[in-house]
Amino acid sequence: MLGGLSNLTATMLRPGTYEQSNAGYLLIGELGGCESDRSERVRQWLSRAVNVKVTTNLQGAVWSKLLLNCSITTIGAIAGLTMRAYIDRPEGRELFYRTYDEALSVALASGVRPEKMLVDPIPPRWNGRSIPGEALDLWLIEILNGYDDAKASMLQDFERGRTTEIDFINGYVVDTARQFGVNTPVNAAIVETVYAITQGQSAPDPSLLGQILQTSR
Repeated sequence: MLGGLSNLTATMLRPGTYEQSNAGYLLIGELGGCESDRSERVRQWLSRAVNVKVTTNLQGAVWSKLLLNCSITTIGAIAGLTMRAYIDRPEGRELFYRTYDEALSVALASGVRPEKMLVDPIPPRWNGRSIPGEALDLWLIEILNGYDDAKASMLQDFERGRTTEIDFINGYVVDTARQFGVNTPVNAAIVETVYAITQGQSAPDPSLLGQILQTSR
């Protein structure tokens, strides 16, 4: 079976009008991890409209995208801010790293080899947690440059009253973590916070970032 994912960042300005904010691409590949003629044929066909790449490690690429969705899309939605805005806050930056570290630990525990997409999925000097320093700062800057000031898609879901994909993002990390005995208190707290927002018990606000950190220590 052939699968694919998008590495494009875009915001719907109005129905029928979208703004792409990065030089992303579509990634396709066989779910079984092999090379195939059809993946190349599909790449050539789709490349008429958008940049398309082929991978033999689609599962790893899916996890690489999930790592960023967990720590960018969801946190931005909860805070009601773009990544650049929330990462400037100490609690926002700490929450980003802790969320990412947990998700990466789950990916590696499951035997997946995350694939480089926007950045190397494993931060510099990573040893189970992100190590502060110049190398990590440069790694984060690469991510910031990729997402810029794009509004999180989940925040748009909140604003439009739509069902979010939280169960397939941070929720998936939490569920998978249980299978491999990995502790993910931050991702679990994020899931509960999103539930509270969608149920009208809370609303997107930067103060929620610190609350998540407090409840997950």
